[in-house]
Amino acid sequence: MKSILIQRRRLLQSVAFAVAATGAVSSALAQGYPNRSIKFIVPYSAGGLPDTVARIYAQRLGERLGQPVVVDNKPGANGVVAAQAMASSPKDGYTFLVTDGSMFSINPALYKTISYDYKRDFVPVSLAARAPLYLAVHPKIPANNLRELIALAKSKPGMLTYGSSGIGSTHHLSMEAFKASLSLDITHIPFKGTGQSVPALIGGQVDMLFSALPSLSGFVKAGQVRLIGNNAGKRSSQEPNVPTLAEVIPGFDFAPIVGVLASTGTPQVAIDRISAEMTAVAKQPETIQILSNAGIEAIGGSASEYGRAIVDENERLGKAVYSAGIKQQE
Repeated sequence: MKSILIQRRRLLQSVAFAVAATGAVSSALAQGYPNRSIKFIVPYSAGGLPDTVARIYAQRLGERLGQPVVVDNKPGANGVVAAQAMASSPKDGYTFLVTDGSMFSINPALYKTISYDYKRDFVPVSLAARAPLYLAVHPKIPANNLRELIALAKSKPGMLTYGSSGIGSTHHLSMEAFKASLSLDITHIPFKGTGQSVPALIGGQVDMLFSALPSLSGFVKAGQVRLIGNNAGKRSSQEPNVPTLAEVIPGFDFAPIVGVLASTGTPQVAIDRISAEMTAVAKQPETIQILSNAGIEAIGGSASEYGRAIVDENERLGKAVYSAGIKQQE
């Protein structure tokens, strides 16, 4: 009995020592963090939405932290290259992933097997930004608002067309969700990116599409396209007179979000610091203006807010993939 009590006492002492050591390490990290450069890994080539958000935040984070924040583009294999880069990096709070919902919301619905798993491999840090897509129609379409477009589509099933940036893109899934919600029959014509789809709309090859505001604003001013809605849950300050589809379809929200994640096992003090600094940067008037010029809304949401947003987005986009009839690929 005495030996059992001694063993138990030693076990408790070991646990207490481990807890104290962990606390000491966390405290030391908190006091000296960061003491070198931080890396933002982006799973796409330069110039896209996540890359734009990463670079705008990186510059201002570096100023606040006193250490450079560098952006490292790792495109390829539907996010696998970026996920592998994260997995091979130390879990020390100096490497983060900046991405949109495609990696965690769309890809799992499109592909049977993906080597990374959001719940297993990553933890949310901050919801950085949102970029609503706008439903634009060619001037030849006799519809000045959403309700008129809906009525027109119902009167001409299968005769109207819409362009997208490709099968499985947010542009495609937003329209498929719109169609499914109202039992509309509008023919899909996929393109390879907005560089092809927007000119097709301007030229009248397609009747409508969803696209980001910067791709459309010049054509709107020239009277070559008409904006009649956006795919976010609320109106955007960029175009406050353009209604949301949610005003006709309650709960409709497919605006792409961009957030920051860390690898599972990253020290909590590092996650908390970056989350707090992201929130502070998002409130800076200069950040808000620069993002707005790119058609992006600054958010700066907490880790828990981003976690909930990912769960909600997974559910919505998964349903949209099903509605679009897209078969899972190997």
